[in-house]
Amino acid sequence: MTTRSTGPSAARLQEIAEGVFAYVQPDGGWCLNNAGLVVSDGQAALVDTAATRARAQALKEAAARVSPRPPRYVVNTHSHGDHTFGNQLFADDAVIVAHEGARVEMEATGLHLTGLWPGVEWGELTVTLPDLTFRDRLTLHVGRTRAELVHLGPAHTASDTVVWLPERRVLYAGDLVMSGTTPFCLMGSVAGTIDVMERLRAFGAETVVPGHGPVGGPELLDVTEGYLRRVQKLAAEGIRAKISPLEAAREADLGPYAGLLDSERIVPNLHRAYAEARGASPGEPMDVGLLFSEMVTHHGGLPACHA
Repeated sequence: MTTRSTGPSAARLQEIAEGVFAYVQPDGGWCLNNAGLVVSDGQAALVDTAATRARAQALKEAAARVSPRPPRYVVNTHSHGDHTFGNQLFADDAVIVAHEGARVEMEATGLHLTGLWPGVEWGELTVTLPDLTFRDRLTLHVGRTRAELVHLGPAHTASDTVVWLPERRVLYAGDLVMSGTTPFCLMGSVAGTIDVMERLRAFGAETVVPGHGPVGGPELLDVTEGYLRRVQKLAAEGIRAKISPLEAAREADLGPYAGLLDSERIVPNLHRAYAEARGASPGEPMDVGLLFSEMVTHHGGLPACHA
């Protein structure tokens, strides 16, 4: 377990509306994701879990401090292990819910994420798949609080879900939106994510819980879209100059987005934008291993992961 300020004890459960919480793990970098908790009339639902066993246990203990019962539902916003590996700690009490495509992705990927950062103390993990899947929309009733699950994308992945609480004007956006952290479209779509931002604005959320980084408001959607439009512009320039995405990344001027955490993600994002500019469909499969290795090359080593 890391002893840095990014360790499990640094996570904070903050109430953002009545009975509605964001579980925020600083600094929001690789595998330091956020989760959400909705508590109403003695019932509870959790949005996402955590990457390591220790972090999932810390999340479980934090939820127990504000909820009289364990979560009845666990919603996975997408398939990535930092949002799903902790499912196993909640499965005895909860129905795990996700988009049908996310379940397929989880089963196919397994614990692959742990192999990318072998130095992380992942703990004893097993992949616990969703019990209940949906295709387009699903409504959960957590006591008297309505939670609308909506599939969007391809965007961050091919199978993203947001959780919208209309009475509280709170949107759990998963990794469709990040705060202070570079968007990541390696397994999804640059163009698709830009399109999704408009759909997210239509909810009229006052509070947006991103997949990583501090809680914010609708301005987080603007940053996400602005960064990805810049990626599209850099890709168009790179194609005209007949240089590779990796070369374009080395020359890229990210302007106001240069300070976002995990800037090395420009490499896979440019690969995706190049492919889409050349006619690839949003979410079309790409060589994830190759693109990740190019990102490592660009970064000069493995990106920092303090999970």
